[in-house]
Order: sequence, then C-alpha cells, then structure tokens
Amino acid sequence: MPNWMEVSREINGTIPPIHAVRNKYLQIMHKYTGRNIIAYYSAFLQKPNLNQTGIDDNDKNAFMQAVHGLDRSKGLDLILHTPGGNLAATESLVIYLKQMFGNDIRAFVPQIAMSAGTMIALAAKEIVMGKQSNLGPIDPQFGGISCAGIIEEFNTAVNAVKINPASAAMWGMIIQKYHPTFIGECDKAIKWAEKMAKDWLAANMFHSLTPKKRTKTVDSIVEKLSSHTETFSHQRHIHMEELSKLGLKIVALEELDSKKIGGCTDLQDCVLTLHHAYMQCLSVLNIRKIIENHIGSNMAMLAGVQVPNQKK
Repeated sequence: MPNWMEVSREINGTIPPIHAVRNKYLQIMHKYTGRNIIAYYSAFLQKPNLNQTGIDDNDKNAFMQAVHGLDRSKGLDLILHTPGGNLAATESLVIYLKQMFGNDIRAFVPQIAMSAGTMIALAAKEIVMGKQSNLGPIDPQFGGISCAGIIEEFNTAVNAVKINPASAAMWGMIIQKYHPTFIGECDKAIKWAEKMAKDWLAANMFHSLTPKKRTKTVDSIVEKLSSHTETFSHQRHIHMEELSKLGLKIVALEELDSKKIGGCTDLQDCVLTLHHAYMQCLSVLNIRKIIENHIGSNMAMLAGVQVPNQKK
C-alpha cells in the first residue's frame, strides 16, 4: 500500500525542475564523496523580515526524516546555510546527529553559518569552506542583543557609579530596562554556549590530541569565537584563513576532489552549483527552511506549515 508521499507524487506527477536540479546535484555530491549528504538551508537572506528562519525544535522532525533510510555507516556531510537560532534546539540537534553518525560528520559551509550554525560546524570532525565562506561569533544573544554586551554594560554602570555616585540616576534609567534575573540569565547563556562548543570540539575535531594540548587548543578557539571584545559584533563574518589561524581544522573547498562527474568539473563546482540552486529555490518559493538528503527525502517549511516530500 503506498504511503501519503507516494500518493502525492502519483497525483502531482514529475518533480518540478526547481526541485529536480537540487536532487541532481545532491546525488552528484554523493558520488564525489561516497558519504551521506544532508543540506540544511534557511531563507534568512532572501526573507530577512520573516520569522522562524533560525534553528528551532521543528528542525528535529526534518532531520529525522532526512536521516531515515540512510546507510549511517557512510558518515554524514552536512551542508549548512543558517543565521543560527535557539541554543537548546541546537544542542539537541547536535546530540541527535552524533547519535546517528558518531564523530563521522563533516560540515560544508558554502556561504554562511552564523552563531548557533557555527556551533553545529564546531561539532564536526572538520569544516569545509571556500574563499567566499564564513562562520560567525558564538556569543549568545537575547532579543538580538549580545549577552556579553549586556554584562559589559552592567559592569560599566557599576564601576561608573562607584567613581561618580551622581551618575546613578542616568545608569538607573538604562539598567531598569532589564527584567529581574536578566544579568544572571545572560551569564548562564554564555557559559552554556562555551561549554557546548568546548565539549564538541574536544570530543571530535581535537579528540586525538593529548588531554593537555586538547584543552589548551579548545579553550583558545572558544575564547576567541565567544569574545564580544575581540569579534566586536555578532554579525562579524570570519573567513577560513582566520579560522585556520585560530586552530580549527578547515579544509579548503577548492582543494577537494578534482575529477569530473555528472557535468561538474570538481567537488567545488558541485557544491557551489548546489548552493546556487538552493538560493534560487528560496528566492522564488514560499519556503523559509528546507532540510534535504541525497536520496530525495526533504521537508520544506513554509509559514507555519511543513511539507514533506520523499523521492525513491
């Protein structure tokens, strides 16, 4: 008996070209790597004022569908294009993927993986980036405001009032905007994000180092990526050269497999063609996020609606 998706395919007929192109290049990428491919794309660039383009708990359902039917012994190449999102959802998603694929996860970043998206990349054994690619700082935000910046401002206020008590009224107008426990929540969010990043880096990317060197390397990387003082802005775009200097295992997309497959001159050509296909798809369709694997199983998330599709 056919399931819902099989009946839907029979009713709707062939796959529209805008979807067929993505499927084609996902399969070509699989031929290059011999590994499972899952693409996670958000429309945050095409639809900057749209809510729910970030990482959230709904993504787990889409990833469960994308993982279903894969030979998990082949590992995972995860293509990331996301502005980041909810810290708890990110932690849960990484734990799930590690339970499915262990440490055999590579992150591909064709263009942008910011904030919590960067944290997902840090959980991989290596990060594949091109000259145009970037990650971002991992300092947590509340309502688009840096937690580190809030604590920095609060400490500045405390010190300013100590030096000049007359400034208390001015600073009081600013501090009174914070709700009770807000400073403590910001501090805990920072510690939580740093602990996750350190644990994931230590467990995978740097697991082969001696304990002492592993701790030193991981602490240095996380300190730099989470430092509001050094990164200046949560929107800072950090490119692969700088990330390599920090000590991360960055693989240049330009240096990967150079043989021709399916019309692609090399793996870089395949990944960037796939990226362009997703960019066009997100531009013309009413989709805010799409999670898709190389065997055609995907879930596209619309405004409050999730539309599953699966191609055998």
